[in-house]
Amino acid sequence: MNWVPNLSTSLCIVAALLTIHSTSAHAQLTGHGGPVRAIAISSDGNSVLSGSFDTAAIRWSLKTESAEQVLRFHSDAVNAVAFLKDGRMATAGADARIAIWTQGRQQPDQVFEGHRGPIVSIAVSPDGARLASASWDHTVRIRSLGDGRQQVLEGHAQNVNGVAFTPDGRSLVSVGYDRELRIWPLAGGTSNVITLASPLNAVAVAPDGEIVTGGADGELRFLIPESQESGGVKAGTTPIIALAMSPDGTLIAAAGTSGIVTVIDRKARSIVRTFGDPGSPVWSVAFLPDNANLLTGGSDGKIRRWSALTGESIGSSLQATPRDPLGAYAGDHGAEVFRACVACHTLSEKETQRAGPTLAGLYGRRIASLPGYRFSDALKGMDIVWTPETVSRLFELGPTIYTPGTKMPEQRIGSAEDRKALTDFLARATPK
Repeated sequence: MNWVPNLSTSLCIVAALLTIHSTSAHAQLTGHGGPVRAIAISSDGNSVLSGSFDTAAIRWSLKTESAEQVLRFHSDAVNAVAFLKDGRMATAGADARIAIWTQGRQQPDQVFEGHRGPIVSIAVSPDGARLASASWDHTVRIRSLGDGRQQVLEGHAQNVNGVAFTPDGRSLVSVGYDRELRIWPLAGGTSNVITLASPLNAVAVAPDGEIVTGGADGELRFLIPESQESGGVKAGTTPIIALAMSPDGTLIAAAGTSGIVTVIDRKARSIVRTFGDPGSPVWSVAFLPDNANLLTGGSDGKIRRWSALTGESIGSSLQATPRDPLGAYAGDHGAEVFRACVACHTLSEKETQRAGPTLAGLYGRRIASLPGYRFSDALKGMDIVWTPETVSRLFELGPTIYTPGTKMPEQRIGSAEDRKALTDFLARATPK
C-alpha cells in the first residue's frame, strides 16, 4: 500500500500505524517496524519472541517490559518463531531458512536450509529433539536439532500453512491451502489425509490429542485423534490466519484479517469472548502459561496483552525502551518530525537496537554500510552518502523512488520546512 499523508508533525507511515486503535489496548510491546507475524512465549512466561515482516525477531522481557535482544539474520519476513526446550530460540522466514539462536549471541548457532519457498510455521516436538517446518514449497520438513538430519514429507498440492506435533510425539499434523489436513506417522508409512471444506491456514493440537484447524472461511474445525470431524465453531466471516490453544487445552484463540480475536471454549464448542480492533488484521496470537491471558501481534507492529476471559487489555504501556528517547528534545520541531521514526530507529548506539539501523553517526556514512545490520542487496549497490541534502531528498521523493528495493515503508514529507527541521535535528542528535 502506498499512502502519502500530509505530514506536518510525523515522519513515517509506521507511526501512523502505531497510533491506530490505541485507545482500546494500552498494554503494548512496541519495537517492530512492520506487522508482527509470529509470537512465542517461554514456558515460564517471562520471555516473548516475536517475528515481523520487518525481517527482524525480538526477544522481550515481560518482567521489565522491554526488548532485550534483536535477532537479525533473515533477508525477508520472519514468519515463525519458537522457544526450544534447552532455552535456545528458532526463527524461520520467507527466505526459506531456519536460524537457531542462543540468548545474547548476535549470530545464529545453526542455519537450516532446504526449503524452496517461504517457511510460514514451525513446531517443536514434545521431547524437544526435533523441529518441524511448513513451507509454501508444498512440503513439510522435520529436522533433528542434534545432528541436523532432515526428513521431507511430500503430498500437499499447495502451500502448507501450519504444522503441529501430537502430544505423544509420534505423529505430525499439517494443513494447507489445498484444504487437506494430513496426519503423518513419524515412524514411517503414508499420511492420513482428511479433505475439509475450506483452505486451511493454521492448526493446533490439544493435550488430549484433539486437532483444531482454522480456515479461510472463518470456521474452526475439530477432529478427534482418529481423524474424524467432531464439530465446528464459526469464529468469524473473514479468514482465520492465526490460532493458539491455552496450555491446558481449555481455550482456543482464533484471529484473522478482520482484526477481531475470538476465544472459544474447546469442550463446550462455544464462543467465550470476542475483542480487538476491527479493520486492523491480527497476524499472530499466543497464550501465556496462566491459560487466562494472551498476546496478539498486529499489522501496526505492536504486541498487545489481553485477558482472554474479559477481552480487556491488561498491564501498563510496554515499550522497547523504558524512557522517552526524545525527552531531552522537548519543544524541538525537528524532534517532533522525527518522533514517528523512533519505532524503528535509535539515535544512539547505546540504545536497544530496533527494526531499522541506528542513526548514530548518520551524516557522512555511505548507504547500507553500517556494520552488523543486514541490508538488502539493492541498497548495497547504491552510491549514496547520507547528508542533510540526501536525507531531505529521500523524504521528498519517498523511499520507493529514491532507494528502490528498500524494505523501508513508503513515506514522504511534503513540507520543505519540515524536511529542513528534520535534517537539522539529525545533525544535532546523531553526531559522529
